[in-house]
This record gives sequence, structure tokens and C-alpha cells, in this order.
Amino acid sequence: QVQLVESGGGSVQPGGSLRLSCVASGNIMSDLYMSWFRQAPGGEREGVASFALNGRTIYADSVKGRFTVSQDNGKNTLLLRMDNLKPEDSAMYYCAADAWVPFSARLRQTAYMYWGQGTQVTVSS
Repeated sequence: QVQLVESGGGSVQPGGSLRLSCVASGNIMSDLYMSWFRQAPGGEREGVASFALNGRTIYADSVKGRFTVSQDNGKNTLLLRMDNLKPEDSAMYYCAADAWVPFSARLRQTAYMYWGQGTQVTVSS
């Protein structure tokens, strides 16, 4: 079993920045594929950014150029730097992980077994 814990959410004004962290722990038998998702009230959960084991990143079109996904030391911590935040970025942000996820499915929620509890991001003036 793998546990994921997100942190770093909060309230910011439009144009502001936040950095989210996700720490994986537990019975980790191999390096994990990890991604960020978000879900706004009444909306579907959508993929935001993914970090592959070879360092390759994938972003949703809505966040390209504003969000940066990376891994911290030890490979079991996923970071999401969010700049120039917009009100439409407001959502619960979730970290997801699995032992292997094909490239074509990296932003697809059904591809991941492990999920965190989420951290709330609110962008409002």
C-alpha cells in the first residue's frame, strides 16, 4: 500500500503563486509514476501535470507555461509550482501515483491506483 500526502494549498489573489508538494510513503517497491489532478466543485477530475521517471513532463493545455512539475530528492516527492494563478485554477488538487502508467494515459485518472486526500487551492480577489 502506498500513501500520498499533499500540502501547500491555500488562498491567493489572481496572478499569485503557490507550490504544492506530494510525499509518497509506504510499501513502495519501485519508482512511481506521479501526477497532479484537480477537481472543481461540480466538475470532473482532470489531469494537470505528470512527471515521468525519465524526467519527461506532460501538462494540460490550460496550465502550460504557468505550472511546473518536478521531483524532489529521493524521487518520492512530487512538486507543482503554480505561477500566474487564475480564478479558474481554483480546485481541490490531488496527487496520484502508480508503479507504471503508459505515456498516453499519464493525465487519465483511471490509470492511477493511489490517491492522496487533496489540498485546496483558491484563487480569488
